[in-house]
Amino acid sequence: MTEISSLFRLEAATAADLMADSPVSLRSSAGVREALALFTDKSIGAAPVIDEAGHPVGVLSRSDLLVHEREHGVKIGHSPAFFFEQEVRHGKKVPEDFEIENVDDCIVGDLMTPAVFSVSPETPIDKVIAEMVALHVHRLFVVDHSGTLVGVISTMDILKRLRPTTAKE
Repeated sequence: MTEISSLFRLEAATAADLMADSPVSLRSSAGVREALALFTDKSIGAAPVIDEAGHPVGVLSRSDLLVHEREHGVKIGHSPAFFFEQEVRHGKKVPEDFEIENVDDCIVGDLMTPAVFSVSPETPIDKVIAEMVALHVHRLFVVDHSGTLVGVISTMDILKRLRPTTAKE
């Protein structure tokens, strides 16, 4: 077992020091498939949803997509003609329990959480952390004085900036 006995310091003073700038975002009119592709391609778990002015209006997470799929996934059913064509074309037998699925035309705006927890770039880091803990969130969005999204701070961003203190500190 490893024992951690040192204290840590956070190498950041404000939200601007921690934030990832130019965050990946989605428009509320984006489709579910577009959101899934974005999350997969960028290896992210959530994204802010922005309006035309770049102001955050909500958040969409992988969890939101999974819940939606679980609740609304619709199966079309078994199509012997489709399976026969696949066997002829690809030379592989399609499992008998395989079903064709109806494509979801739902949009991000229908699935997003319409709440945005944000801070300004000047917010002190202790307040950023206190907000994340109090709100039970994994990320806070950083908005400028006009309300435009300029960055995001995740719990991973905070962990990446932790450093062990030395004996002299």
